[in-house]
Amino acid sequence: MTHNSKIAIAVDIGTTKVCAIAGRLNEYGKLEILGVGRVKSEGVSRGVVSNIDKTVQAITDAISIAESNAGMQFSTVHVGIAGQHIKSLHHHGLLVRNNAQAEITREDIEKLISDMHKLVLPPGDKILHVLPQEFTVDDHRDIKDPIGMSGVRLEANFHIITGQLTASRNILRCLEKVNLSVSGMTLEPIASSNAVLNNDEKEAGVVMVDIGGGTTDVTIFKDGIIRHTAVIPFGGNVITKDIKEGCTVLHEQAEKLKVKFGSAMASEIIDNRIITIPGLKGRDPKEISEKNLARIIESRVEEIFDYVMWEIKRSGYEDKLIAGMVLTGGGSLLKDIDLLADFCTGLSSRIGEPVEHLAHGYSAELSSPIFSTSVGLLITAIENAEFMEEEIVEEEVIDLDNDDQDEDHHTENKKSWSGRMFTYTKKFFEPTPDTEF
Repeated sequence: MTHNSKIAIAVDIGTTKVCAIAGRLNEYGKLEILGVGRVKSEGVSRGVVSNIDKTVQAITDAISIAESNAGMQFSTVHVGIAGQHIKSLHHHGLLVRNNAQAEITREDIEKLISDMHKLVLPPGDKILHVLPQEFTVDDHRDIKDPIGMSGVRLEANFHIITGQLTASRNILRCLEKVNLSVSGMTLEPIASSNAVLNNDEKEAGVVMVDIGGGTTDVTIFKDGIIRHTAVIPFGGNVITKDIKEGCTVLHEQAEKLKVKFGSAMASEIIDNRIITIPGLKGRDPKEISEKNLARIIESRVEEIFDYVMWEIKRSGYEDKLIAGMVLTGGGSLLKDIDLLADFCTGLSSRIGEPVEHLAHGYSAELSSPIFSTSVGLLITAIENAEFMEEEIVEEEVIDLDNDDQDEDHHTENKKSWSGRMFTYTKKFFEPTPDTEF
């Protein structure tokens, strides 16, 4: 990648924040952040748009800040999708080839993937991602990449991720109201994993737990492949609600208590430490035990990890996660949450920060796990932009080489090329296979 790599912008529409982030790859292949816009989100509930007008206003503000920082305007964005409506399933595909001597090509694999998009789903659901697991060629099993091999029967296991059509339509509608077109949509846990996990962890076996405001996303990798995805329908906001009710304080005070004084391990807190918060309308100040605050937080975080362990066991990879657990998202900023994760799951844990792909000189703010999804979406957006540029170059080379074609045929090729590009950018609701798998 050169320094002239295409500039892209991604939008993370979360429960607690809407973040727009613009950047490009530098000459060393690292992510150079040009602009970041982050505003409070008020129109999203548990990862799903619940108020169009408020979400449109938040997106407008975030995009405006990012454009101001980057010194340019954007018309096309890459967006993430999440929420408790996300579901996953496994399916087996089979392709019988006519010529057993011919090599298996990318077109054969794409034919298998396109067949998965014909699955009958519950009303209102659509396929978001079709992720190949492993292939079988005749009697040869557990093949990661069958291209170039010969055989009659090409089989594959697929991990298929689905979501509600209305959820994606609402996201689209919000962006259309801001006069932005959408180049692609990515499941947010997949984006986060691109930002905080390295290839060694994905190969060894790792579970990524993204604790957001409204939901907690679980993604399991093994042998470099996504094996299991799940969405737990609560996150950091439920912890805040517990503090509000347990300590009888206002919501804003509960959030500040969680962020400034909260701990996921009550045993690590020194006894007799008291937090004093102002009283309402001249009333006496309220005193809260830091130990009791930690007990409230610990009980809810333990419940989240119980759900995580249930998903790990359900995936069948409980004893295969050599790299342990990676915690990311705003909820991972809780003090001692990695210690509680070790205690509850028995897996070694670390906090995942999205700094591995960032170029030198990035803002310290971007190193926070809060921006894991945003950075991951930007990585995906740039990869898609580079893919489109490669397609453009390929078409131009073909036109230049065919000197014998007359002018009318040349014009027709240009029209067909623009038609294909228009179709590519508009394939938002149509099922499209992930090119990176």
